[in-house]
Amino acid sequence: MNLLRLPLVLVALVCTAAFAAPIAADSTLTAATIYPDRAVVTRSASLIEVPAGTTEISFAQLPAALLDESVQVSAKGTTAAALLDITTRIAYVTAEPDARVKTLEDQLLALRRDERALNDQGSVLESQRALLTSIEKVSTTPVTSRPGETPPARPALEDYEKLLGFSASQRARLDAAAQKLDLDRTSLAEKIAATQAQLNELRGHQPSRRAHKTVTVRLATEAAGKLDLTLSYGLPGASWTPAYDARLRSEKRQVQLDAFGLVRNGTGEDWKAITLTLSTARPGLGGAAPEIAPWHVDVARVVNYSRSDAGSMAFDRGLGSVAKRKSLESSLAPTAAMADNFAAPEPIAALNASAQIETAATSASFKIATPVTLASDNTPQRLPLGTLTLAAELSYQTTPKLQETAYLAAAVVNRSELPLLAGALNVFLDDTFVATARLATTMPGEKFTLNLGADEGIAIKRKIVSRFTEDTGFTTKSRRTTYDILVTLTNNKRTTERVVLQDVAPVSRDEKIVVELIAPAARELLKPEDAAAQPPKLGIARDAAGKLTWRLDLKPGEKREIPLKFSIEHPADLPVTGVE
Repeated sequence: MNLLRLPLVLVALVCTAAFAAPIAADSTLTAATIYPDRAVVTRSASLIEVPAGTTEISFAQLPAALLDESVQVSAKGTTAAALLDITTRIAYVTAEPDARVKTLEDQLLALRRDERALNDQGSVLESQRALLTSIEKVSTTPVTSRPGETPPARPALEDYEKLLGFSASQRARLDAAAQKLDLDRTSLAEKIAATQAQLNELRGHQPSRRAHKTVTVRLATEAAGKLDLTLSYGLPGASWTPAYDARLRSEKRQVQLDAFGLVRNGTGEDWKAITLTLSTARPGLGGAAPEIAPWHVDVARVVNYSRSDAGSMAFDRGLGSVAKRKSLESSLAPTAAMADNFAAPEPIAALNASAQIETAATSASFKIATPVTLASDNTPQRLPLGTLTLAAELSYQTTPKLQETAYLAAAVVNRSELPLLAGALNVFLDDTFVATARLATTMPGEKFTLNLGADEGIAIKRKIVSRFTEDTGFTTKSRRTTYDILVTLTNNKRTTERVVLQDVAPVSRDEKIVVELIAPAARELLKPEDAAAQPPKLGIARDAAGKLTWRLDLKPGEKREIPLKFSIEHPADLPVTGVE
């Protein structure tokens, strides 16, 4: 063997290794973490035989919206591997026809055939109607005879009766067929419109040229062996929002709060049986508060820009926007701090969780217990997160001056260790749906109220007993109007119920107008500190705006009368507004 050729052989082997084709990774999407405005997905691939030295591994057919700065790779296996670099490239291919598009096209073609058949039926009915009209005309038109010919015999009355019966039955048949045809046409037109709309939507999301990205990972391995690779990257187009079902169990006076994640996937990738995590972190806001710029006030100066200056200025502004966008995208790359958000879960006693909850300093994550499948069509899907059982303080709210109705409300305190994020709320009274609302963000220990609708079990009646106007004074004439109002509350329920009644006494905005509250008397009003206590004490409270609030408990079958009496006095010659 010629020893001088050994270096050349080694060089050839090195060059072959350097320019070897990348190994295609047959990856599977296994997990995704959805944030309120994006997702980080994870793909896994197993490579049975990886040669020693430098190896390129490619992940193809990834979404074009993949954020390059967010790509991360990890590897483990039978040989040590070092990551050299990661490259992302975009490519365009001719879009293959979607099977769903072909199915809709076939359905539309069949519907069009049915439409033509109905049109043919309409033409047949019109022909039959025209033929019937001709028969009626011929049968009733007298036949004229030529001179010298014997006139034809006139039809008998029985013949006309037969003609009328035949005409009536045929027209009734034709009218019934025409009505059925109109209904069939209307139904078919709705099906055609719906199918066409679905087809247009699918075609709109499928351009003739489709873009995708390929991520190429370059690794250096000490020896040949097996590697398991994990590729994660950020994608826009996915989101989740909280949603809740609140069920008041009236007998137990408890609220069962079922929490859901309303998830949407519009990333361009279908997710099939993946491990899904919902995170409350908001990476789009960045890691630090924005820096405020100085606020300068100066003399206005008129500056004239030449055409070239204007173009240069516009170009600079464009660069600024690009820089901001890149800064925003770079904030999506998962960091070590974000990884800390997925520490060991802390059990929360008050929460019966459908998802595993993991808390961190600035966020919480909900790991869904079962694999999830989400099509990339942006359709919302509700995923259960957990259930809270909370004590409820029930009361009836009423404002009889505006409406003589009592509305049931449940005051609930968030006793869990997690905040309840803002979201849509469906409210149920036992198993009856009563209202839709929105739950504001409620921190641990904070109270929120569920409004449960009108309840006729508490009867309300308000009447003006008297409204008396009199002139007073000897030297200076004054006019005084006194109102005497009575509100009657009746508890027709079998349990003691709390009622919160609100009314209003007028408030003077001029020293010449004097308002006196006669009933309730001043000694009956709660002190300000008692009225502001949590929970507020029973009794009567009045605020600076004149609003009066009665908090009282009614026993079963109890009837109670609430008096409200006040007077308004002012100079007789002073025009006054607000006196009803």
